[in-house]
Amino acid sequence: MADPGDVDQEAMLRLAVDLARSAGALLLEGLHRSRTQVDTKSSRTDMVTEMDRTSEAAIVAGLRRARPDDAVLGEEGGARAGSSGVRWIIDPLDGTTNYLYGFPSFAVSIGAELDGQALLGAVHDPVHGETFTALVGEGARRNGQPLRVGAGVELATALVGTGFAYQAERRAAQAEVLTGVLPQVRDIRRAGAAALDLCWVACGRLDAFYEQGLAPWDRAAGSLVAAEAGAWVRAPGAGDDGLPEDLVVACGPGLEDPLIALLRRAHAEAGGAGA
Repeated sequence: MADPGDVDQEAMLRLAVDLARSAGALLLEGLHRSRTQVDTKSSRTDMVTEMDRTSEAAIVAGLRRARPDDAVLGEEGGARAGSSGVRWIIDPLDGTTNYLYGFPSFAVSIGAELDGQALLGAVHDPVHGETFTALVGEGARRNGQPLRVGAGVELATALVGTGFAYQAERRAAQAEVLTGVLPQVRDIRRAGAAALDLCWVACGRLDAFYEQGLAPWDRAAGSLVAAEAGAWVRAPGAGDDGLPEDLVVACGPGLEDPLIALLRRAHAEAGGAGA
């Protein structure tokens, strides 16, 4: 097992930020061009463009040059094994549908783990020029400035973000859960990019976020940013709390117990919907 002290975490974070910002610049350059390729993956609504693949290829190439012994897991197939104990987890364009429509909520997300444990994360929002970063045990930052979650709020006044799966059946089930959540909180936001949603919990733009079925690249960097900013984060497989194993939850201090109770009740009333 690798020793965290054997890796230069700050240099790795600088690399992640540089690559995320460079990929973000590529995305901005291609934002208003006609798409040359739009394919689907898991369903008709799960889209991938040439820009997803171009962004990922640029990131993977940069990682290969700088750290050839590291493993890589990328959303668009840019995977390779490594020998260092480090694995990079890449979402080259989180919010592809938003990107296709010109809706200004998408990001580049790059996380890294050491022997399966989160090490660092960088989420770059090219439209708004914001880069969220975190090093495990060292806190979170936005454009270099320290970041902390917002003050604790009651569930009834919480602004809660969420997201939905691409498959129609799962989306319908998640909508049933939502009908149990919405009346109990201030309001719901669905911006369409989980990495940013998690970072927005970190900076207080959302009081909480939940979503079921996120892939590792959707949550790797954003979850660490939220946690290092002081948020409570429930990762997939968190334990026997009556909720689906693949439900990710992040919220400000003191909100976790009432929020988990609400989500448990909403899932039960929906007949286990979303599982």
